[in-house]
Amino acid sequence: MKTIHVTVDAKNLDVAVMRQAAKIIKNGGLVAFPTETVYGLGADAQNAEAVAKVYKAKGRPSDNPLIWHSNSVQELSHVAEFSEAAYKLADVFWPGAITLVLPSKTPVYPKTIAVRVSSHPVLQTLIAESKCIIAAPSANTSGRPSPTKASHVSEDLDGVIDMIIDGGFSHKGLESTVVDLSTGTARLLRPGAVTLEMLQNVIGKVEVVTSSSGAPLSPGMKYRHYAPRAPVILVEKGQAYTAAKAYEKAGILETSKYENLDLAAKDLFDRLRQFDEQDVSVIVVEKVSEEGIGLAIMNRLNKAAARV
Repeated sequence: MKTIHVTVDAKNLDVAVMRQAAKIIKNGGLVAFPTETVYGLGADAQNAEAVAKVYKAKGRPSDNPLIWHSNSVQELSHVAEFSEAAYKLADVFWPGAITLVLPSKTPVYPKTIAVRVSSHPVLQTLIAESKCIIAAPSANTSGRPSPTKASHVSEDLDGVIDMIIDGGFSHKGLESTVVDLSTGTARLLRPGAVTLEMLQNVIGKVEVVTSSSGAPLSPGMKYRHYAPRAPVILVEKGQAYTAAKAYEKAGILETSKYENLDLAAKDLFDRLRQFDEQDVSVIVVEKVSEEGIGLAIMNRLNKAAARV
């Protein structure tokens, strides 16, 4: 397959290009596109053959669920059961970097379904032009660091999918926060830019879930994720260079050098992929405090190191 590569200006989208991408979605094809979190790989959520192509392209385990994206809470309410807490979170954080796991109203997912309204104009336009709910995981080979720019998508999926839309660097750099509201207890399944503290300010107590023993309710829970080719070793602040001396060719990521953790989060997956290009033998990364977005960064680093 020859993958079509296009570049767009998110602030001034080329209508013809977006309609071409929407046509691919409507016809059962796969399109990779930027979002405010990471690049996504989209298909018509209600086209079973198209969704199967997503799993095949990524090499994704079949029980790892996909997130359904729409521009409308009303449309998503036809496929998911919104509770009072769900409406509160949607009202505060949508469009934005949060996914809600809710009781399902669609036979595609008999029990629960993950839904999101993105703030990115490329995805919003793709949904509007295709008139589809779009199912989209991250646009990378399963288990690899998530893509935060189009070149990352090309590394993993060029020649495998129909189109890659280059819309520049992802703003957040980490996948969406995932909150399970399918039971009486709000549970944080995957931390992200919408932090635990922000969630608690809106709906009160939120339980933090660190792993999944059965079928995962959310992407990023059960399987090794976000991993570069070289082993990842986590060390305390200031110990990276000392730890790296034990290895012949070590990559070093000093998170303490960033002005703030938002910038570290945005840069994380790109740096891990850069170390792959440098063919290092190991990657030594400083841990960060698990407060605010630091919880999300450590979630990704622990999974990259295959510790959880």
